[in-house]
This record gives sequence, C-alpha cells and structure tokens, in this order.
Amino acid sequence: MWTYEKPDNLVEWWGESEKKFRDNVLFWVHNDQGALDALSYGEIGRRIDNVRGGLAQLDIGAGDAVGIISGNRPEWAVLAFATYGRNARYIPMYEKELIGTWKYIVKDSSIKFLLVSSPEIYEKVKDFQEEISTLEKIYIMGDQGEKSLAALEKAGADNPVEPIIPHHDDIAVLIYTSGTTGAPKGVLLSHGNITYCVRAGNRIYPELTEKQVGLSMLPWAHSYAFSGELNNWIHFGGSLGFMRDVTTLGEDLQRVKPTYLVAVPRVFNKIYDGIQAKMSEAGGMKKKLFDKACRIARQKNELAQQGKSSAIVNVQHALMDKMVFSKVREAMGGRVTGALTASAAMNKEIALFFLDIGIPIYDCYGLTETAPAVTMNCSNAWRIGSVGKVLEGQKVVIDQSIVEEDASDGEIVVYGPNVMKGYHNKPEETAEVIMPDGGFRTGDRGLFDEYGFLWITGRIKEQYKLSNGKYVFPAVLEEEIKLLPQVANVTIYGDGKPYNVCLVVPDFETAARWAEKNDVSGNPDDLLANREFTEMIENEITQLLRKNFRGYEIPKRFFFLREDFSVENGTLTQTMKLKRKEVVRQFRNELESMYG
Repeated sequence: MWTYEKPDNLVEWWGESEKKFRDNVLFWVHNDQGALDALSYGEIGRRIDNVRGGLAQLDIGAGDAVGIISGNRPEWAVLAFATYGRNARYIPMYEKELIGTWKYIVKDSSIKFLLVSSPEIYEKVKDFQEEISTLEKIYIMGDQGEKSLAALEKAGADNPVEPIIPHHDDIAVLIYTSGTTGAPKGVLLSHGNITYCVRAGNRIYPELTEKQVGLSMLPWAHSYAFSGELNNWIHFGGSLGFMRDVTTLGEDLQRVKPTYLVAVPRVFNKIYDGIQAKMSEAGGMKKKLFDKACRIARQKNELAQQGKSSAIVNVQHALMDKMVFSKVREAMGGRVTGALTASAAMNKEIALFFLDIGIPIYDCYGLTETAPAVTMNCSNAWRIGSVGKVLEGQKVVIDQSIVEEDASDGEIVVYGPNVMKGYHNKPEETAEVIMPDGGFRTGDRGLFDEYGFLWITGRIKEQYKLSNGKYVFPAVLEEEIKLLPQVANVTIYGDGKPYNVCLVVPDFETAARWAEKNDVSGNPDDLLANREFTEMIENEITQLLRKNFRGYEIPKRFFFLREDFSVENGTLTQTMKLKRKEVVRQFRNELESMYG
C-alpha cells in the first residue's frame, strides 16, 4: 500500500511548484480588450503570502474555517493556498446556489471568514453574521474599501507571516456534496488525501508537463476539478485559462487555445452533436467528404489496435486529416491533444469519433469522498467504455453480498490514502459508508473485466424494482437517451410499477431545425402540442434503447416538459446530476398520469 511522499501537504506542494515554475504563467485572465493577461506562479505566490498575512491579522488559525462563494478565478486559488498556510480549512461554495444552501454550509462548517465574488452576492449573505455566531467577517473581492480582498492583501503585506506547515492528516478542505438525496454533506479531505490523489493520477500521464495549457470549465468547488485540474496543473507547472460562461465556450477555446482539457461527457456530446448537425445541414459533397474521413480514420485506428498499419490508409488519413479534421480541431482552439472526463462514462461512438480526429478522451472514476480519483484510463492502459484501472496505492473490492444472487457485479468498495476522513458533524452517516477496516462503500455497482479495467453498471441507491421483480438502473438509461440531439434532459421512473415511463425535455434548438424542415411552427409550446414531433422523439428513444437494453427497461409512455431541469428550479445539482427525488416530487401528477 501507499506511503505518503513529500510534499504531503498543500503548503509545501505549492512552495515546490512556485520555486520550480516561478516565471511560468499559471493563469490567463480575460481582460476588457478581448485579450488575455498573464499571471505567473511568482505573482500568485506573492498574493498568497499577502493574503496569508491578512488572515493572520483576522486571527485565522489552525482548524478555523475560511469560506468562499465564487466561480473559478485566480483569487479562488490565492485564498485557498493562503488558508492552507494558516493550517485552516477551506470551504468553497458555488456562485449559482440557493441562499439557503449557502447559509446551511456556512453554519454547518462554522465558517469564520467569508469572501464573496461580488456586491450582489454580498447583499444576499450580509445578514448571515447576525444569525451565525461563528461568522465574524464577510469581505468582497476587488477594491471595495476596508472589507475587500485588496484591503486584506495590503494588511498582510504590511504584516507578513511565515506559513504553518500542516500534517498530512490535517483537514485541508470541506467539499460539500451536491445533495442529490438530502442535505449537503461536508466531506473532510486531508492534505494527504489530496496530494496523494493528484500524484497517483499524474504518474500515469507523462504527457502532462509545464507546457500544457488548460481551459477551466468545471467548478473548483467540486472535487474533480479541484484535484484533477487546479492542483494537478500546479503540480506539473501548467497554465490555465478560464471559460467565462457556457455560452462563450467556443470563443474561449479560440482565445485560450488549450492543449489539454478536464471536462465531463456532456461537453463533448454537445460538440459532437453540433458537428453532426452542421454536416447534415451542409449535405452534398461536404457531408460525403466528412463521412469518408471518418471511415478512413476509424479504419486506421482499428488497424493500430491490432498492431497493424496500411501505407494506403495512412496516406488517405493524412489527406483527410488536413482537409477535414484539422478544421474540427481548429474550432476547439487548434491545439487540443487529449482530455480527461468523469461523472459518467463517455458514449462509445462519441469517444471513438474524438479518437479518430486526434483527441483521445480518457474516462476516469471517483467520488468526492475519494478525493476523487479511484480509476483512470490513460494512453498506456485504455478501454473505451470502462473507467480505467485502479490507481497505484489503492485497492478496490467488488462486494456481491448486497446485490441479487445471480448478479455478475456488486458494490464498489475503495481502500486507500484517498479515502476521506468522514462527513463533518455526521458520525452516523460516516459509519454507514466507512467500514471498520477502512473501506469506503461507494454506492456504485461495477465489475472488473479480465484485464483489470473497471466498468460501472449502476447506482445502488437509485436502482429500483418494477412490479415484476426486474431491477432497473435509471441513470444508465438516461445517459443513453441524452445522447440524442433532440433530447436536452430526461428522467426514467417506474419504482414498483408495471413498466417504466419517461419525462422528456426536448432540445428546442435542435427542434427548431426540425420544425423548419417540416414547415411547422418552431415555438416550443406548439412543438409540444405537435403529435408528429413528440412521436418522432418517442420513436428515436425506443429505437436507441433497443440496441443495448432489455424490453422491460424501455419506457412505454412519455410525458414532454417545457422547462428544463436546472439548479435554479431545484432539480439538478451544481455538477448537473439529477435530483431524482425532487423531480419525482415536482412531477408526481405527470408521472402517475402515465399509468392511467
């Protein structure tokens, strides 16, 4: 098993990188002129030192809690590493969040100092100080007077302090789970949890060096981007630009020109859908050329997997790559050579497409409670559809004692130095998932193949039985359905019922193209009332699922919704996971109507 290596804490971890990469660019920041400003490791290091001194002036010390409500930006990282240097705990929260959730987290984690990203957020939380006894100060980023981050930095510059070096078992962060099944739980992650996890993952990716540029898309308030992107990039000396908003992704890719991405499958699904839609609309020779390029690329990769090659295929591929695929890559900035993805397995066809155009996407698996990486694919060990092999230093056991007798899979149980210290203030919930021997019960079902790759088969807490006794794993069906360009979101339901039914949110942008082609109104309300349109989607879903699922799993009835699931209406978590219980609560009548 793993023994902790130095540096085993995030203070010395940062110090080592700052010394080694002092003049390298760490962050590329958008300015008002439409260009990027560079911030070096050395510049960020000076700000960390200043903020650490400022925190000391506010009497922030060992074990205290420092909170932030902000999206990804340099100040997020500055406050994080300054906090670690006081041996305090860092509690990140999402900007787009319910006020009640902020309040719950601030109170539950006993935050002493809170930094918010804007005056608008400050107005929403300023009364927390009167209601939460531990909360002493709320500051705002930017130049906002005496209660600003600028003022905190100045106080620290005038009163510098050396960093406190934490032990690897000291808590570095509380990352609150998204609360798909109840109130958020604060996951206690130690300095050792995080430094182990990043180092173990980085070892199987020798291509990640100080020359890599990333585009930060996923919130650092979630463990995946926190470890896999921010701390990982700092470890190998790379630089990060920022996506300003989902709507500016295409422009941000062009401006930052990343070389490697950390993302979720949905990002690539949308890119793939866009490419396919554009080619279908173009039609004619352009579509034929694109299809030919895809066939040749697939042939080349299939030969490579067999250890073979063909001179003719190689020449054809080089020509098609220059004429077709280079333009696809250019739309992503022109420099992307690979990507990590997690939260759900990539669709095989889409993963193969990106491999064919020269952008391999490696599926990984983990949870907030495992800091998060457990298994990872990489260029030297990769099976599309799996989530990779177990990282060095961990052990994963498949527990079949809690599943049906004839099952070939079981619950995934993780052992290793990445397993959390527990849930903050929740000893009973901690005891439910951490076994006496230290194993963490993930709640996920999976199995290993003969080559040691892990395959995810379902989620234990979300599985249910139909009235005929057959088990259904709704999330697996939902992920498959959401690959259809006509579908924005979907929920499968059927617990204790004779058959599955389905709530469908159409993708109204794609639907508008269908409406134009069929000479009907593209207004969303008109489309939902158009039986030809809804039957088309129902048939697409049914035909798609018949390829990989049993008859009893395929929904028999459908109900179409006008409003998408979202964080704002309480049906999605910040990481776009479905809050199933909330969806069922909000749409109980619609679901039950399909059994009439």
